[in-house]
Amino acid sequence: MVKISRRSALRLGAGLLAAPALVQRVGAQQAFDWQRFKGEKVEVSLTANPRSALLVQHQREFEELTGIKVGAEQIPEQQHRQKFAIEFASGRPSFDVVGISLHVNKRQVGRARWCADVKPLIQDASLTAPDFDFGDFGQGAVAYSTQADGRMDTLPEFTDYFILYYNKDLLAAKNIAVPKTFDELYTAARALTDPAKQQYGFVGRGLRNANVVLWSSFLLGTRQRDTVSADMKLLTDTPDAVWATEMYQKLMRDCAPPGNVGFNWNECQTTFMQGRAAFWIDGVGFAAPLEDRTRSRIAGKVGYAVVPAGPAHHHCCLFGTGFGISEQSRRRGAAWLYVQWATGKQNQLRYLTSGAGAPARSSPFRNEEAIAASRFPREFFTTLIESARIARPGLPEIVPVTEFRDTIGTALTNTIGGADPATELKRATDAFRPVLEQSERAT
Repeated sequence: MVKISRRSALRLGAGLLAAPALVQRVGAQQAFDWQRFKGEKVEVSLTANPRSALLVQHQREFEELTGIKVGAEQIPEQQHRQKFAIEFASGRPSFDVVGISLHVNKRQVGRARWCADVKPLIQDASLTAPDFDFGDFGQGAVAYSTQADGRMDTLPEFTDYFILYYNKDLLAAKNIAVPKTFDELYTAARALTDPAKQQYGFVGRGLRNANVVLWSSFLLGTRQRDTVSADMKLLTDTPDAVWATEMYQKLMRDCAPPGNVGFNWNECQTTFMQGRAAFWIDGVGFAAPLEDRTRSRIAGKVGYAVVPAGPAHHHCCLFGTGFGISEQSRRRGAAWLYVQWATGKQNQLRYLTSGAGAPARSSPFRNEEAIAASRFPREFFTTLIESARIARPGLPEIVPVTEFRDTIGTALTNTIGGADPATELKRATDAFRPVLEQSERAT
């Protein structure tokens, strides 16, 4: 007869009490099966960019994991937006999963209810992998993927923060510190501008439409922060909006290269890579070529910092993308498995370490081994982490976003030529207000 000590009995009893919970957990894990939809095929419509290229490059990994075939297309951004809108409106989209630019199409997609709410899928243990870790997604990215009515009709994929790039050598030559405010940025940029040497203190987007997101960076620092109120009133000719436009005008007229009215991000990037600009504010996704020693004269000399603070607040522009599942899809389960894989920790880490952009998940930033092996300095990663804490949407969540950017962008471009900011904003606001009002009536 085997004697059982009191301590052993207590341990045994505790184990028996814990057994039901353990069985439940094991059962929940067993209920999920990556091979559940083996033999199906999902159609995926992606915007052509480095992140989509990575997913297509590695999609064999998903196919072997699940037994699901993937038909993926990559379409240039403007054409992609038009294509998926037309297909959704037809009621018979050709795709199950679609990549969506939230800063352009969030409200359009949400009002039309084109994509399924993924919250029930996340909560379904039979459809969501035990290690999916929804809590790993940043709060800002989750809020961006959530509609005003609470439906989460996309899963966050990518977050694009505007940051401050600076040329370390140019600042060091004049013993100038990294600016903490926009006023300091202007003062430093003026001091570093020397047209005789083709050296400029600042470079930024001047091209109509493209320039609005730079202007938003300044507006986010004011008391107002937003261009459209919660009740859909236009706020683009207010004193704060005028201040933001005056800051934009000063930097572009006094500190930037000639011809900048035609600059989009590509021209800005080229100018900065050539060492001809001290500061550049733009998206973090443009960092990779700056550190490419075969293309960039300043590789290894680039500084990264959060966007400076304004007179009232300190925010940076946030843009982002998410994956939606078509409400019309007959392969919703297989589509959800694809979305889980596409936004999983491994692919999100690939985004970060390849320089393809800032992932929507937080865990890649804690991967010390990957960060140490990256070609980017630690300052790059800390800037992204800090930017995530202060990020706010850089464009209003309205349907006619393109028209908004065209109209306000024209006013901004005119100020580079010397036009009065207040006058230009008043004209642009009066022109766009009926467009916004009409879009809100057309439900």
